[in-house]
Amino acid sequence: MPSLLSVNVGMPKNVPWRGRTVFTGVWKYPVHGRVMVRRLNIDGDGQGDTAGHGGEQRAVLVYQVESYRHWKQHFGRDDLEHGQFGENLTVDGLPDDEVCIGDRYRIGEAEFEVTQPRVTCYRVGMRLGQPELPALLVSHHRPGFYMRVLREGHIQAGDEITKIGSGPGTLSVADTDALLYLPDRDPEKLRLAVGIPALSPGWLGSFRELLKDAEGSAAAAGGAAAAWDGFRALRVAAVTPESTTVSSIHLIAPDGSRLPPARAGQYLTLRVPGAGEPAPVRSYSLSSAPDSGRYRISVKHEPHGAVSAYLTTKLRPGMMVDAAAPRGDFVLQEGTGPVLLVSAGIGLTPVLAMLHELAAAPSAREVWWIHGARNPREHALAAEARALLAKLPNSRGYVFYSAAEPGEYRRDQARPGRLAKDNVSALGVPADATAYVCGPASFMTDIEEALVAAGVDPGAVHSELFGALPSITPGLTGQSARQPHQPPDPPGTGPVVTFARSGVSTPFPDGRSSLLELAEACDVPVRWSCRTGVCHTCVTPLLSGAISYNSPPLEDPAEGHVLICCTRPDTDVVLDM
Repeated sequence: MPSLLSVNVGMPKNVPWRGRTVFTGVWKYPVHGRVMVRRLNIDGDGQGDTAGHGGEQRAVLVYQVESYRHWKQHFGRDDLEHGQFGENLTVDGLPDDEVCIGDRYRIGEAEFEVTQPRVTCYRVGMRLGQPELPALLVSHHRPGFYMRVLREGHIQAGDEITKIGSGPGTLSVADTDALLYLPDRDPEKLRLAVGIPALSPGWLGSFRELLKDAEGSAAAAGGAAAAWDGFRALRVAAVTPESTTVSSIHLIAPDGSRLPPARAGQYLTLRVPGAGEPAPVRSYSLSSAPDSGRYRISVKHEPHGAVSAYLTTKLRPGMMVDAAAPRGDFVLQEGTGPVLLVSAGIGLTPVLAMLHELAAAPSAREVWWIHGARNPREHALAAEARALLAKLPNSRGYVFYSAAEPGEYRRDQARPGRLAKDNVSALGVPADATAYVCGPASFMTDIEEALVAAGVDPGAVHSELFGALPSITPGLTGQSARQPHQPPDPPGTGPVVTFARSGVSTPFPDGRSSLLELAEACDVPVRWSCRTGVCHTCVTPLLSGAISYNSPPLEDPAEGHVLICCTRPDTDVVLDM
């Protein structure tokens, strides 16, 4: 009969780690006597990062004494005590390869249901002083599992564990964990997983995306392969002023051949040798029709932007730039429902490409074009947008000027005021629309909130961020937002690493073990969780160059992508971050 060996609790605390501070509840210690289990937690217990741990679906973490014995032998350690794997319940029995998602158990007065395997997280490795542990938990098929509380009650060490119900799909914890984190997934097991009601919503969503990928209806792991590897030379065909602040740059293949088609909404990454040393790298959305045989980017001349100034004032027809293939998943999706294209300022470029695609059909879909600018002099590509809307039988156009002359509103059929949440709400947008939003970060946040408040499904609201993606650094405290910069270390001697979205190029330092560590030293926004090549949170497009892994990831990322948490550069590299 399985039994409860130890009940372990601990409140979150600040822990020093690699020169930073982590707020974590992974330090659990055994408690004696009866303890009350509640719907969201055990009395005396807490989690530091509630986005990844705790809550109704992850109220109690379970780990097996058999796994303790395994790790003692693996690491050659005799100092492992109950609670050190961050678990609330240390049990004898209930192995991960036998317990199934949806199984139900009675312990003492309380009843529980198994909801998911442990979340792969660097903090369990930090707790044991074994940084590689998150990857080992998966590869050795010993993750442990979470349970939700069906009935609250007291429990204590020594209680018997009685199985009172079985999950509907007989998918074990170990199989569920491998299904998410390991390669060669069985589509039948994915179908089994998405049909288990007890599976936590987060894991259910991940499996649905993986199932779409397996069935060929989506590319959840990174999209289609790029049209070419690295950078290739493109010739400037024309530089065209579009407003007082924006110029369009038309790019063609040097031999006159048609350039590969892009998807409407994608961006082009340029390396511009004439704008600095080393050659700066910047990304710009394509503003042209996606299959015109040439590319057009429309660049705003920023007052202190060396690259934008070079592109808009010094670039001439016949000159060359280097370009990586079009990339990005902010793309127009197929469908028949209404489309909302919402932008501010230079944010119109990717949605203008979408408008080109819709007008080329021409699409019978209801198309809303909603754009905000300061005034007509700074309203780039306005006539082009109006002409495209005229080709669509079910189009509506709304333009807002925040600082125009009185007569300019009437002439351009524009509305006064800044395009913001209240303006969008007042338009009465259709609730069944798919929306594409691009502009400054605060603008996108406001518009997304307005659209959701108007009844648009949050999953149907897509946005494009020009700069680096927001950081994911679970548990770290006291993180100040700093502009990306050169690392504080002495200049490195390794290959040059370029963080394209952040505008930083620097040699790889001798003292850094991974591209993630270099990005952190430069305050480049980073995204990670396990730091051992398991969770793929850190997956990043590799625009050019070659890398090697410090330790092979459990599953390779999609082609053209790398896991920066366990990667070093072999040559000069350009990363889309």
